[in-house]
Amino acid sequence: MIVIDTASPVPPFEQLRAQLARQIQDHTLAVGTRLPTIRRLAADLGLAVNTVGRAYRELEEAGLIETRGSAGSFVSAAGEKGRERASRAAAEYAAVIASLGIDANEAIRIVQAALTRSIAVSPATRDPKEA
Repeated sequence: MIVIDTASPVPPFEQLRAQLARQIQDHTLAVGTRLPTIRRLAADLGLAVNTVGRAYRELEEAGLIETRGSAGSFVSAAGEKGRERASRAAAEYAAVIASLGIDANEAIRIVQAALTRSIAVSPATRDPKEA
């Protein structure tokens, strides 16, 4: 279930993108699942069509969904590749942490801080001048 918090400082398209991405990554939405049309989801959530369209475009750019013309948008198998990439990055990070002698609790705090910063300023909301 998707819930958009209109009082949140996070833009609605980003809330939608993040919730769909989470559902894809935790397999709530399985590979091959057909997503609602942009118009249908916009109507269901009370959002503008362009808002839902932007969320879908960003999910497609991330490889989590694919659009098959008039057939619609579907959960992509490429999302699994992202999970594998994240797993490899985590293994590399663990090796670096071990070589530096940092304990597991501190390593987890470092990752949590990085994730918090990353989520607070997602690529979609970053100022391009800061890049």
